[in-house]
Amino acid sequence: MDQSQFRDALLSVMEQKEHWAWESFTNGKVDKGRLHIHLEQEYATYVRDFPVMVGWAYVQCPIAEVRRGLAENLYEEETGGIAAGRPHPELFLEYPKGLGMDVSRFESVQLLPGARRYRDALDERTQRQGWAVAAAVTTIFIEGTKWDRGEVDATAPKRPAPPLAEHPLVKHYGLPLEALALTKAHRNVEGEHRQEAWRSVLDSVPAADYAKVVRAMTETLADWQSYRDDVALACGLTR
Repeated sequence: MDQSQFRDALLSVMEQKEHWAWESFTNGKVDKGRLHIHLEQEYATYVRDFPVMVGWAYVQCPIAEVRRGLAENLYEEETGGIAAGRPHPELFLEYPKGLGMDVSRFESVQLLPGARRYRDALDERTQRQGWAVAAAVTTIFIEGTKWDRGEVDATAPKRPAPPLAEHPLVKHYGLPLEALALTKAHRNVEGEHRQEAWRSVLDSVPAADYAKVVRAMTETLADWQSYRDDVALACGLTR
C-alpha cells in the first residue's frame, strides 16, 4: 500500500461515518424527553475524555512536528485557550443545560452496551496500539465526518456550515443560540485541525503501519455504528 492508497482507504472509512438514525436527530423526530440519552452517551463515551485520548497519542509519538500539532489540539480541547475560552467538554454541557436538562446526570452516566464496547475499543486503540493508530482514531475518526475528503482535496465539498439558527437543537428543541459556544469554537478551529490531522497522519505514519492503521479505523467505524444503534434504540428509533 502506497501513501495514495493509504489516504483513499482512510477516506473510504470516513465516508461511511454516517448512521441511519441521524436524520431523526437532525429533523427533530427524537422525543425531547429522550434526547438526554444521546447527549449523556456522547459525553461519557468520548467528549469528556477526548483531551486525554489526544494526550495518549501525544505521549507515544516520537516525531516532534506531529507532537506539536497534537499538543495544540490537546491544549484547545483541555483549556479552550486558543479559540473557545473554556474547555470543550465543559462547553458541551451547555447543550443539556440550555435544554433544561438535569446536568448532574452527566456526572455518573451508565454507558449502554454498545457505548461501553466503543469506549473500551477507543481506550485500547489510543493506549496500546501505538501513536499512529492513536492519532488516526482520535484526530481523524473521532473529530472527523463523512465530509473529510474536502479537507485533503480542494475540489471536494467541505462539511456544510448552515447558520447557527438552523442547528437542530435550536430549530427543533429550543436551545438558545448562546448555548452553541462549542459549535462556534469548532467552526473557528476545526478546519485547521482537520488539515493538520490529515497532514500528520499521511506524512508521518510509516508505510509499515498503513495496514494496521486502516484496520483500526475500519474496526472503529464498526464499533461506532454499533454504539449509535444502541443510542437510537434507547431514544425510541427503529429502522
